Order: sequence, then structure tokens, then C-alpha cells
Amino acid sequence: MPFQKIEAEKLAAAVTRQIEGLILRGILRPGDRLPPERELSERLGVSRPSLREAVAELQARGLLSTRAGAGVYVADVLGNAFSPALTRLFASHEDALFDYIAFRRDIEGIAAARAACDGSDTDLAVVEAVFRKMEAAHSKRDPSEEAALDADFHMAIVEASHNVVMLHMMRSMMDLLRQGVFYNRSVMFKQRTTRDMLLDQHRAINVAIQSRDAEAARAATEAHLTFVRSCMRDQREADAHEDIAKLRLEQEAGR
Repeated sequence: MPFQKIEAEKLAAAVTRQIEGLILRGILRPGDRLPPERELSERLGVSRPSLREAVAELQARGLLSTRAGAGVYVADVLGNAFSPALTRLFASHEDALFDYIAFRRDIEGIAAARAACDGSDTDLAVVEAVFRKMEAAHSKRDPSEEAALDADFHMAIVEASHNVVMLHMMRSMMDLLRQGVFYNRSVMFKQRTTRDMLLDQHRAINVAIQSRDAEAARAATEAHLTFVRSCMRDQREADAHEDIAKLRLEQEAGR
């Protein structure tokens, strides 16, 4: 973790501000465990009493939590941007799915452009590493790993955009995606042709970002999510036709 030695000022306040900054920028994530007290005090260059004071302040603010015998952790500061009732409503109405994809298309297009312009070399290396994992998973018959890495790839791009509001909002949105609230990503990855096309689209996004071509990154991201929207609409229409066909068969059998 990128902790830095504290400069002269009230030490506990400086420690508090540094840890706050790491949480705000998404470097320290909900559930991350802080290093043991002795190690962290040495890395920060402060006394253990000063560190304890800072941790106590952050606990009072709800940013850190202590687990008995396990250490100090970053609290679940994200929670959920949507109430359980609204989440259930999303899951039961088709319009929410397409609005969700349209929202992601707009926001992630901006994020990809910002990542290409403002992402550090380390940020871009993370995006590249996740894409390489996707390529490796693509050769496997079971698409579940590749589908899971899909969300990681998109989240790595958002993180590389260095916009803290976008970061925390999209983490909450991606949690809903991982939970299958809007749709099951594995369904899209089951068809080989679609799976190949998705990988090519992710490759185009990655190439544009690595080349620091903001316009190409945005266009590739928007094209990818437009394709996802089209796939989901086709799937919903196919499911509807299948349901109608089953109903007709049941009616004919009942005559």
C-alpha cells in the first residue's frame, strides 16, 4: 500500500488525512485490512499512540472498523446506492436493464477517455493485466471466469479515470451487475461467436487506452456497450417467443 512518511504537523491528524485520502481515491477498498500497528507506524514514521489516535478518529467517522483478534479494516463505506426495494424493482422490470446499459455506456465512455488521458502508467498496466487474464480465460470452455473478469476490466478503467465520485458510484453499480440484478453476464458468454466478439471489443478498448487515444477509447467503449444492449434485447425477444411457443403447446395439449 502507498503509505508515505508524515511531515511535521499534528501527527494523528496527518495520519487521519492520509488514510482518508487512500479510501477516497479507492486505493484502500472496503474490507481491506490495514497493516499491523507496529508495521504501519513504522511505514508512516509516527508513534504508535499517534496512530491509535488516528485510527480511533477514523472509526468514529465510520471509515474503519476493528475485528476482534483480526485487526483494523476499511469499513463498508460504499454500502449500496440503491435500497433493497428499488433493487428488486430493477430486477423485475425490463426497462431498467436497458436504462442501466445506456447509463454505463455514457459514463464508461467518459471514464475510458479520461483513463487514456489521465491514467498513470501503473493504472494502464493494471488494465492491461486484467485484459490478459481475459484472453487466458477465453480459451477455457467454461465462460464463468471470463464473464467475471469482464466486470473487473471495466472497473479497472473507471479506477484509472481518477474521478472519485465516478469511482464510488460505479463500484456500487458493478456490485449489482456481479449479483446478477440486471442480467446474467454468463448467458452472453455461452455463445462462442458472441464471446469472440466481446473479446475483440475489449481488446479494442484496451489498445486505445494503452495508446492514450481518448477518442478511440471512448468510441470503442460506447460501441461495446451498444453491442451488449443489442445482445440483451435479442435475448429477451428470443425468450419471449419461446414462452409464447410453450404456451401454445400447452393450450393445444389441453384441448
